[in-house]
This record gives sequence, C-alpha cells and structure tokens, in this order.
Amino acid sequence: MKRIALVTDSTADLTDEIKREYNIHVVPLKVRFKDEEYFDYEITSEEFYQRLESESQLPATSQPSPEDFTQLYSKLLENHDEIISIHISSGLSGTVNAANIAKQGLKGNIHIVDSKTISLGIALMVMEAARNISEGLSALQIVEGLSKVRKNIETLFTLNTLEYLQKGGRIGKVQGIVGSLLNIKPVVRVGDDGIYHTYKKARSQERALNGIVQAFKELAKGRKHIRLAVAHGAAHQAGLYLKEALENAFQLQTSIFTQVGPVIGVHTGPGTVGAAVQFE
Repeated sequence: MKRIALVTDSTADLTDEIKREYNIHVVPLKVRFKDEEYFDYEITSEEFYQRLESESQLPATSQPSPEDFTQLYSKLLENHDEIISIHISSGLSGTVNAANIAKQGLKGNIHIVDSKTISLGIALMVMEAARNISEGLSALQIVEGLSKVRKNIETLFTLNTLEYLQKGGRIGKVQGIVGSLLNIKPVVRVGDDGIYHTYKKARSQERALNGIVQAFKELAKGRKHIRLAVAHGAAHQAGLYLKEALENAFQLQTSIFTQVGPVIGVHTGPGTVGAAVQFE
C-alpha cells in the first residue's frame, strides 16, 4: 500500500489533538502587527484577540511562499509515495497557487485540493481525507471523493462587525449590507464559488446565532447530517450557545469546538461565531 501524507494550512483551525491523531502536516500562514510578524501558531488565539482590540492599525496576513511548501513536500516525499494537500479557498487566498508552484518544481505525486471554503469547512474535509487514508483508499480515490465531500459541507458564520472584512478586502458578496444599520449582524455563507455571501440578516447576535441554526435546517432538507464543527473568535459563551443549539437541532455531537485562529481572525474580528456541517 502506498504511503500518503496529508497536508493542510493553518486556516483549517484544527486542534493540536486532531493534528496528532490524524498525522496532519500544517503549513502556517502569517500575521503581522506593524513590524512584528508571527506564524499562525506562534501567537495564541487568546493573545491575538487581546492585541487586535488594542492595536490602532489592523494587522496584515500573508500566505505561505512556494518555498515553504517545497520544503515540507520535499521532506514528506522522502518517506511517502504521495501527498494530498488541502487548502483555503482560492477565492480568499493565494495559498493554493503557492502550493501549485511548489508542486511544479518537484518530482513526486502531489495532489493539490482547493477546498473552496475556510476554517471548519477545511477541517472537515481534511478529517475525511485522513479517514480515507486509514481505510486504505488510493490518493486518486480520495481526491475524487473530496469533490463530492466539498459540495456536502456547509459553512456559516456571523460577525459582530463588518469592519474587519471590509478593511481586509475579503468582503466578497457581503457588501450589499455595508452601510446598513450598525446593529445588523449578517449570517454569512461560504458559497460554492469559495467566497462570502450574505445568507440572512439579524439585529442582534442572539438572533444571528438562531439564524445560523435555522439556515442549517434549511440547508439540511433532503440531506443526512453526519458531522458538526463549531468555532468562535473571542466569543466563548456565544460559541457554546451555538454548539448546544446545533447539537439539539441535529442530535449530533460536535466533532470540533475551537477558537478561530489569528489569520482568519484578522478578517472576521472578535465576536465571530460559526459552524460547519458535513452531509452525506
């Protein structure tokens, strides 16, 4: 049986426990506060959100370089036959492009997958690929299967403010509500095109969270739900509220409950709460 290595990037927001359990290799993106630059894992989410609120200037993010991928891929190909590399939507980052450039310069079977999603949506795809590897599927079977998996993962989140999406240039199709009343809390869906779309609007965070639950119920019609993941950005209580509401709605235990990492957090800001559901 051919040995397959599994790679993703830090925007997948995987917990350390999951990375260890599934032997997942992670290429970090970077976040920069003025003259200080950190890899995603070098600053904790708690430290990041505290600093984000105190800084006068929005931090910047940067994708991995082709050299970052080349270094990891070369090392993995020393004791693996193939690599499956699953990354943040090409509609939101150039990470997939950097991975493809690295692939072109190497001899080896490297399969680059554009997740067309973010955060927990990527995490669920990566975990599915990890299970497939342990089941003995070939890399081609796994990659082909991931195109179906991708269409069956729905990712929704709500924002406390649109300020960070606007400033970070990741506003996508959400700009239709920019300039609306300040207390509007959008429910944002990551579309099939891999960018953000407004799914619903609410006038408070609680209504937005209930809107997410209702949205998932609408998206679940005719589909069997099999996995649930929930994350928050410096909004633990709201995250717990959404987790419990979705578990009750779907009679499903949460596979991942975590905090949104720094790189995604730059663009979504504190108070973000979201979830991803995988369907069959």
